[in-house]
Amino acid sequence: MLLSKMAAEGGGKEMNEIKTQFTTREGLYKLLSHSEYSRPNRVPFNSQGSNPVRVSFVNVNDQSGNGDRLCFNVGRELYFYIYKGVRKAADLSKPIDKRIYKGTQPTCHDFNHLTATAESVSLLVGFSAGQVQLIDPIKKETSKLFNEERLIDKSRVTCVKWVPGSESLFLVAHSSGNMYLYNVEHTCGTTAPHYQLLKQGENFAVHTCKSKSTRNPLLKWTVGEGALNEFAFSPDGKFLACVSQDGFLRVFNFDSVELHGTMKSYFGGLLCVCWSPDGKYIVTGGEDDLVTVWSFVDCRVIARGHGHKSWVSVVAFDPYTTSVEENDPMEFSGSDEDFQDLLHFGRDRANSTQSRLSKRNSTDSRPVSVTYRFGSVGQDTQLCLWDLTEDILFPHQPLSRARTHTNVMNATSPPAGSGGTNPGSNGNSITTPGGNSVPPPLPRSNSLPHSAVSNAGSKSSVMDGAIASGVSKFATLSLHDRKERHHEKDHKRNHSMGHISSKSSDKLNLVTKTKTDPAKTLGTPLCPRMEDVPLLEPLICKKIAHERLTVLIFLEDCIVTACQEGFICTWARPGKVVMAFSSLEFGTVK
Repeated sequence: MLLSKMAAEGGGKEMNEIKTQFTTREGLYKLLSHSEYSRPNRVPFNSQGSNPVRVSFVNVNDQSGNGDRLCFNVGRELYFYIYKGVRKAADLSKPIDKRIYKGTQPTCHDFNHLTATAESVSLLVGFSAGQVQLIDPIKKETSKLFNEERLIDKSRVTCVKWVPGSESLFLVAHSSGNMYLYNVEHTCGTTAPHYQLLKQGENFAVHTCKSKSTRNPLLKWTVGEGALNEFAFSPDGKFLACVSQDGFLRVFNFDSVELHGTMKSYFGGLLCVCWSPDGKYIVTGGEDDLVTVWSFVDCRVIARGHGHKSWVSVVAFDPYTTSVEENDPMEFSGSDEDFQDLLHFGRDRANSTQSRLSKRNSTDSRPVSVTYRFGSVGQDTQLCLWDLTEDILFPHQPLSRARTHTNVMNATSPPAGSGGTNPGSNGNSITTPGGNSVPPPLPRSNSLPHSAVSNAGSKSSVMDGAIASGVSKFATLSLHDRKERHHEKDHKRNHSMGHISSKSSDKLNLVTKTKTDPAKTLGTPLCPRMEDVPLLEPLICKKIAHERLTVLIFLEDCIVTACQEGFICTWARPGKVVMAFSSLEFGTVK
């Protein structure tokens, strides 16, 4: 009895131990304790009742080689630092900017990467009381405050992002379930806005702002029921994926305000969403403790992943780690540069690279198939990494036995003694025809029988001719200041709302409420049963913090995580630890 009790206690201690490194097929990932960012005094933050800690990055392209800048919020505080990553220890004594707010708390933020320079950056910050602030933490200026009097929306800001390709448009989501499109050049007005209906569909409606002069918000989206927890733009900026507390993923064509497709969670609300680097897949996480992979092209769930023991708070794709399998090496006719472009989706990936990848995968007889890596963190304090392999992506085709190329950002092979093999791996390597030895492929996912699911996408119908006309004109209006589309001189004309008319303008809050019974959606293409789709097992699942995790960002030489205590951690990728850290003691491989 005593022995069993001691064994149980030992097992519990092992389970609660914080990991400082982990091994994947690429090699060893190490936590760099000296590269930890936090409040300057490093005192853990009492997170009770506080909004989640968030982290935003921007590169200002300065000449020093230290172009990365980091912004994070902790409680009522907002910090802006030079981010030195794996290169140098963090200097917490010298934040570039620090702000402490009264009466409200920062909830989310986003940099405009188009306009960032070494002398100036544009940072949007959303707040718990509903306001949005535009600041420049380099110049230490506060440019504008939107929704200052809370006349537009009084609820907490859940997500704020710049519209891709735009220097002035940004989108804001609230816990009210509404989203608003703003232009930094316009004011918000001194009275509550009046709206007229622009477009309506199943459980969503879009309104324009009625005003003699153009004012914010330009658009109001009402999406689903309950809080709108997060949204994400597709890599090409044309589509918008939203996840709500009602458990639905909704994907819209952003320009035409058309609903492309939907998906329902297995249980509870959906909390987070991300796109694959090529825009073909969407991953969500939420209160069902699952990660769900949804095909954008087929509008259906293609896999679920179970590894977390609590709510999933963040999902993110790793654009720097992928593998490519070839049926026949001769079928790939591109140059070595094309092949590297195919692998490196990177932060500065070009649309041409994406289109090349999309074209090859759709038109060829699968000469090149991509294995996607994505990660998730949750309230269970665990980090999970997942591989979306070709047996999931192409379930009806035989598995390829061809050579495997592994791309790890041109990292060197794992150092001797780093050890560790993948679970279930026999430790044998594969030798390519060129004589190069590469790590063994990962064990195939634990795939359950796959059922063919018909296309679940639905297109919202046009209400009447007037609305259809308004939408077609708005398609050019909404993204008027994308550099490749319009010139600044068209600004005022494109934002004239006078041409949009609607017979339903008196029904401002009208949304088609089709109450969806969860019991009736289970087992349908909208929400297939667990046994109807492949089940993914995590590549690794490690406890890495004491408090719930709220941040997961993949950078070229490291992975960045953060927890609700206010600690932002850097995990060096294999072969990326610089000499300055080579003498540091790290824990044993777990």
